[in-house]
Amino acid sequence: MAEALVIGAGPAGLMAAEELAQAGHRVFVAEAKPSPARKFLMAGKSGLNVTKDQPFAAFLAAYDCPDRLRPMLEDFGPEAVMEFCRGLGQEVFTGSSGRVFPVAMKGSPLLRAWLERLAGMGVILRSRWRWQGFDGTGLAFDTPEGRQVLRPAVTVLALGGASWPRLGADAAWAPFLAEKGVVIAPWKPANMGFAVDWSAHMARHFGQAVKGAALLVGEARERGEFVISARGLEGGGIYAVSRALREGAGLTIDLLADVAPAEVAARLARTKPGDSMANRLRKLGLSPAAVALVMEWGRAMDVVQAVKALPARLSGPRPLDEAISVAGGIRWDAVTDGLELKALPGTFAAGEMLDWEAPTGGYLLTASWATGRWAGRAAARHLG
Repeated sequence: MAEALVIGAGPAGLMAAEELAQAGHRVFVAEAKPSPARKFLMAGKSGLNVTKDQPFAAFLAAYDCPDRLRPMLEDFGPEAVMEFCRGLGQEVFTGSSGRVFPVAMKGSPLLRAWLERLAGMGVILRSRWRWQGFDGTGLAFDTPEGRQVLRPAVTVLALGGASWPRLGADAAWAPFLAEKGVVIAPWKPANMGFAVDWSAHMARHFGQAVKGAALLVGEARERGEFVISARGLEGGGIYAVSRALREGAGLTIDLLADVAPAEVAARLARTKPGDSMANRLRKLGLSPAAVALVMEWGRAMDVVQAVKALPARLSGPRPLDEAISVAGGIRWDAVTDGLELKALPGTFAAGEMLDWEAPTGGYLLTASWATGRWAGRAAARHLG
């Protein structure tokens, strides 16, 4: 049997497997789903954003626990991610926002090349091996061949968080570790939409994007589009401020982010006195969806104020199973600096199992790779 077991064949698990194999160890990867890296492939359907090309200090500041992640991201940050992709034959480019994508845009070519490289290194990958917890000193699995119990020298757990159950990230592992004394912070949705109790007239705008806006949360001002949906507000702009909103901050929206208040007032002065409020808003250059938002939330306000600082009436975050990622997971004080579980010597954890949070835009994937690499190297040292 292999010396090293990796449970979970997502980005963190595959990176840990590669590090262990490079160190000369026999590696077995157990994946519960029929195929590996399903969330990775799903995330890449609309363009695989692998990292963010920006100064390291700004990159690190996007995370909620920068001090804990700093050494891992210094070891495998944006530049290393780009080199990793090129090493798999996938050239990358940087978009105008600083987001980095493979030229192919999809995740499948990169994953295929990576799996071929891992197979060439002797890594054994088995699908439909679902971890069922501990069996004495071993780890029990439900497999197509029946129940199997493995007793590797080291184990790396890379089982994901709790926000994508249909793709494998269902947090079913949490009770197994809690029984062994591993402290797990409660799960919270991250990079999620927010519920709104819309009036009936908003239904015709569901699915429409609001562009050219800025989202104001406390002192922060975030540019980014968002979408009006039957469930509320979602999309990249909302995700970027979702952590603060989840913790109770209020949201106001500047619907004409590139137009000063004085210019908005001047444009309004040129409209006909008899125009309806909706017509006046359209003449300002607002889209139908943006006009609808003002009519929904700002009808009784001064028009300039409603356009430049519209208060959003949110009803709370959307549930965990709708979120792109999660906060919560294995607490940092439950692991060593090498990501070894203090309660389970010889067992390491990586990826979204750990208690960290970051916005979309390449940060999630980079940290998953970085923690997988860090845990894999620590596990290899443990063996060595």
